[in-house]
Amino acid sequence: MDLNIFIIEDDDAIFHLLKERLELWSFRVTKPERFDDVMCSFIDVQPQLVIIDIQLPMYDGFHWCREIRAVSNVPILFLSSRDHPLDMVMAMNMGADDYIQKPFNMDVLLAQIKAIVRRTYAYGDAASDLIEWNGSIIDMKRCLIRKDGQDVILTKNEFFILVVLVQAKDTVIPRHDLIRKLWDDEQFVNDNTLTANVTRLRQKLAVFQLDEAIVTKKGLGYMAATL
Repeated sequence: MDLNIFIIEDDDAIFHLLKERLELWSFRVTKPERFDDVMCSFIDVQPQLVIIDIQLPMYDGFHWCREIRAVSNVPILFLSSRDHPLDMVMAMNMGADDYIQKPFNMDVLLAQIKAIVRRTYAYGDAASDLIEWNGSIIDMKRCLIRKDGQDVILTKNEFFILVVLVQAKDTVIPRHDLIRKLWDDEQFVNDNTLTANVTRLRQKLAVFQLDEAIVTKKGLGYMAATL
């Protein structure tokens, strides 16, 4: 059962206990690099299950549950010492799959985790294909870019251009290469069409102040810069 569990927990003792026990069952366990930018780590890891505490530095677990649910159907399990029924109701209303109180029985927790995994992955992977770029999230399945809770939907050509540039990681892609890639994708694109698509892409990215991140290298092509 080689699945990745992403644990958003700031208590190191609890995290290491969970990591030690879960790895005995062949789960891979990771955690955020920073608690002010959990989504960046979430997107890098692309986990199959998320465990969240409510009380966290910077933003609480409800905040990160909302952010994750906005881009992914990955199972979410709350693990918290808070025992007020309203907390449980809020967690479930936000899309959590289960709520377990601390202190917890490790064997019971393991059984619940395995049950969630069986229910979810008997029907395929629930995780989305996501790319983090300059604080935004590019959703490969829905052809949109999201930042600060706001979505911008792109056309197929706009989305294709953005993804090609972002995946090149600060490398210039020649115009003719972009045109050829789009042509291979069965989209008729000539030089003028490419220019128009890049212009529209920049206009849409301006909503997130990311229009200047699509850089024109005169005589060469385009690059998605890291700001």
